[in-house]
Amino acid sequence: MKISVIGMGAVGTEVVGHLVASTVASEIVAVDQNAVKAQAEIWDFAHTTAFIYAKNPKLVAGGWAETAGSDIVVITAGAQLKQGESRDALVGINSKVIQDLIARAQATSPDAIVLMVTNPVDVMAQVAVTHSSFPKERVISLGTIVDTARFMRIVSDHVGIDPKNIFGYVLGDHSHTGFIPWSLCNVCGLDIDTYCALNGAGPLDRAAVRARVLQIGLDIFAGKGNTNHGIAASVFRIIRAVAGNERSVLPVGTLLEGEYGVDGAVMSVPCVIGRSGVQRIIACRFTQEEQAAFEVSHAHVRELMALADL
Repeated sequence: MKISVIGMGAVGTEVVGHLVASTVASEIVAVDQNAVKAQAEIWDFAHTTAFIYAKNPKLVAGGWAETAGSDIVVITAGAQLKQGESRDALVGINSKVIQDLIARAQATSPDAIVLMVTNPVDVMAQVAVTHSSFPKERVISLGTIVDTARFMRIVSDHVGIDPKNIFGYVLGDHSHTGFIPWSLCNVCGLDIDTYCALNGAGPLDRAAVRARVLQIGLDIFAGKGNTNHGIAASVFRIIRAVAGNERSVLPVGTLLEGEYGVDGAVMSVPCVIGRSGVQRIIACRFTQEEQAAFEVSHAHVRELMALADL
């Protein structure tokens, strides 16, 4: 599998690191405006392969010509947040960036799956769908998968078990409007409140959990100037699901056309991910409160779409 990563900032570089250490990719192409940096990163990764018992993929630094025929194109390039900004502030500039990049991806790898990482990520995925001929199932927004990973870890810390035994999602939009459908969440098959009551974990403050999930990324950014580890791991999780045709259910952004009462907007909902991209959108039943939260998130996405002239 040939995978190209567009943008070798903190996230793109770490995505390449995951790929080098895995058995997923046969070829990895790194593209960046700073070609010297991209080449240096690839040389540096090449020097790890003598000690990593993985696939030993072909490593390339180059331009769009070198990405031709990619199976997956990961787009992380674009303007980055500054201290005190929200992701929404990036809509105008990154909309133009993505229009250019998606045209290049379409020209060089028309059969690829595009993973959108550039913020605000759901709206940028919609820009990519609108300004290309890629079918909607092959343009996947990173969406709320990283928020979901944060949620799983926060609940895990509360109940004292491995986060992989926590089941649940953050859905809606990767922003301050993301919401947790608690009716879909469980720990070891038990709803979270029941698990806590039966296992001495103490009650879980749901409002505090959601607030922490939505704030922690900003706290990480404030502390180190970027958020890369969780995001890169989330990108790799989607890549692994695609490469293995796993049909795993992941909370990612996809263009809704009537599902959940939304028509013509990219939002994060549970999706079946496999070799063809989004193979199916899972239908879930929300409580009345959860549906209201979803509609708040939908309204926010529509506001951003207007800013991007969508």
